[in-house]
Amino acid sequence: MKIHEKYISRCIEIAKKGLGTTAPNPMVGAVITCEGRIIGEGFTSAFGGPHAEVNAILSVKEPELLKKATLYVSLEPCCHHGKTPPCADLILEKEIPRVVVGLSDPNPKVAGKGIAKLKQNGCEVLSGVGQDECREHHRRFLMFHEKKRPYIILKWAKSPDGFMAPPPGMRASDPQPFWISGSASRQLVHKWRSEEQAILVGTRTALEDNPKLNTRMWKGSSPLRILLDRSLKVPMDYNLYDGTAQTLVVTEKKAPEQLPLKVRFRNVGFDGAFLHHLMDALFEEQLLSVIVEGGRETLEAFIKEGLWDEARVITGIHPLRQGLKAPEIKGRLQREFKSDKDRVQIWRND
Repeated sequence: MKIHEKYISRCIEIAKKGLGTTAPNPMVGAVITCEGRIIGEGFTSAFGGPHAEVNAILSVKEPELLKKATLYVSLEPCCHHGKTPPCADLILEKEIPRVVVGLSDPNPKVAGKGIAKLKQNGCEVLSGVGQDECREHHRRFLMFHEKKRPYIILKWAKSPDGFMAPPPGMRASDPQPFWISGSASRQLVHKWRSEEQAILVGTRTALEDNPKLNTRMWKGSSPLRILLDRSLKVPMDYNLYDGTAQTLVVTEKKAPEQLPLKVRFRNVGFDGAFLHHLMDALFEEQLLSVIVEGGRETLEAFIKEGLWDEARVITGIHPLRQGLKAPEIKGRLQREFKSDKDRVQIWRND
């Protein structure tokens, strides 16, 4: 591996520390080197805080070295005022002579302007280093800006004989989750929740499982809970209205005058193009990623439309022999691993 690619890989490695906290900003990593050694590193702070380049510069114990250093960054430095000043301005102010960029920023506010500003002010810039690795790392941010929708992760658990739920009506008297996977996999799911911006279920899952959809078995923030409830069938004494996490109800109906804490409503047309209307709405909500944890009907709607990027499928060890069949996925099996006794498969829609 060439030295530039090595340092860009290090940028990506440290950038992952921001997973679940930076959105809607990208999780960027930055490394500063001088005379063959790393003198500073940083990653994007939680949304509203300093960007990776700022944190890397502030970490340098000998600031005088910056004037002969090279700054590596996984994504093009910003050049506009947002919640923080432009990183390109700080790089120029510190007179850092060389910048190596992994990927150009697709955000229209940047889109090459950061690199251009650095070059116009005498900074040597090398871009497109480790581009494939950077595209993989920044896939949520790229999907949001290039396709104008969130990165969609489908998730479900199934029995080894292919069922994802017991027969309908079995839980009618006591709505609660039916566990197919083991406790280690349930903890893994909570880790996944802490890493993404939102989690989505349909009406039937909300009624039958009465899920909380918050993060409890892992340290981290709870995602925005999205409930698809066309006719407002889910009672307000159910867990999704309990105020433990921000909740967005997508419906055709008018919102009640009195709403529980942390709950808001959004009207979307439930016609033949519903999912595309939904993607537009979630883009406006500035959501970079959504986990779809719905039932078969909701999952298959996303699969049918090709509106998915990852599918995370957990297979438990106990057969059900009857019930609701799990969806079938066609894609590229990216990786497979064990979660205690369960099997986890990660599929990609290429």
